[in-house]
Amino acid sequence: MRPGARLMMRLIARPMALLAALALTSVAWAQSGPQSTAFVHVNVAPMDSDHVLRDQTVLVKDGRIEAIGASLAAPAGYRIVDGHGTAWVSPGLADMHTHSETRDDLALYLSKGVTTLLNMGGARPNLVDSIIPAVARGALPGPHVYASLMVDGTPDYNGLQVKTPAQARAVVDLAAANGYDYIKVYTGLAPEVFSALADAGRAQHMPLVGHGVTAVRLERQLAQGQVMVAHLEEFFYTFFTPAGAQETDVPPDESRIPEAVALARRHGAAVVADVVTYHAIASQIGHPEVVRAFLTAPETAYLAPSDMQAWRRSGYAGKSARLEAKLAFLRKLAKAMADGGVELLSGTDAPSIPGLVPGYSLHDNLAELEGSHLSRYQALTTATSAPGAFIASTKGGVPFGQVVAGYRADLVLTEHNPLDGLATLRAPLGVMAEGRWYDRPALAALLAGVRASYRPD
Repeated sequence: MRPGARLMMRLIARPMALLAALALTSVAWAQSGPQSTAFVHVNVAPMDSDHVLRDQTVLVKDGRIEAIGASLAAPAGYRIVDGHGTAWVSPGLADMHTHSETRDDLALYLSKGVTTLLNMGGARPNLVDSIIPAVARGALPGPHVYASLMVDGTPDYNGLQVKTPAQARAVVDLAAANGYDYIKVYTGLAPEVFSALADAGRAQHMPLVGHGVTAVRLERQLAQGQVMVAHLEEFFYTFFTPAGAQETDVPPDESRIPEAVALARRHGAAVVADVVTYHAIASQIGHPEVVRAFLTAPETAYLAPSDMQAWRRSGYAGKSARLEAKLAFLRKLAKAMADGGVELLSGTDAPSIPGLVPGYSLHDNLAELEGSHLSRYQALTTATSAPGAFIASTKGGVPFGQVVAGYRADLVLTEHNPLDGLATLRAPLGVMAEGRWYDRPALAALLAGVRASYRPD
């Protein structure tokens, strides 16, 4: 047994209180600011292309990757993380469709190697005003979070209702003034309201992301500047299904898949390939025993009690749809988009859908994408370089998503090459978020702290 494994076993065997204390120590360590770090004798999967670098040194300073090279010497005063020639460094992961808002969820994401999140609506002021700045200054452990303000035109959604162009312009102003990054559009907006949101969003550098809008449809939404489709399944509702027609369980004709690929390519739109979300929904419709299994899975020990209750109240199990054929269609659509050059982003909708636990579900989605016949490189791109490219093109800022000099120091250290098997990313040896390093014991402590906060011994 390796020394690190023995240490991990001793930590797990210790009392919960000690692990929680270690989590606090880890946070305090991060509060001191990003420390200059040298990863030595590591192999690198940089994700700038489908290649790897062997026995490298990666230098990190001031929260950014300073340099990468085979012959670099670690400068004096740098903390050393030695990979002994066998460990692998790859970019931190991104979940580009979440509804997580709590500090516990952010710690959970970080423990699973997720260093970037896009909160897709319902982001309450506490997240934007308090939690996100606290993570940025190192007072809380967590990923870098981008936030969208969700708007709709009907009372069916409990967020902001926007019914007139004047209200749309005011909402965009409000979102920009309060630190949001995107406007998320929902299904019930009127066409003139959507147009006003798009115009105001361009003026305020507040791009539109979100669902297919029933009265507008994806072709017109993307033509007016919506930069991202929040679910792959949205193509069912406002692209493949004719306007005004009833949605059915019968999948579209596969011969139309190239049309969807061409639409996204024509407008340079990103698409969240959240196959895990649709799979979770399809598996539980008409099957309450599936929801019960979700509720007793080991990872739900890290799920907030309020989310557990929401899962129990979810109505999916009471529905009668059969979505297996449409799920198979979505897998083919994801593969066609990946091969066709569409910017696919990995996302999960966690924790709003039963079965999708923050952090864990992103790894499940990567497995779903590989199961949809994307190559490992294509699948991993959706959670690394593609999110980085999407944020760079829509919001700017420090680049991330690749192990490249000048990029944000969001890194995952793993035992094996993730391009040889994505499962190695589920159990990181360590995670770096904006230059702050959490080794395996610190990650275990984060997990223990989340569990203890929900179910104290």
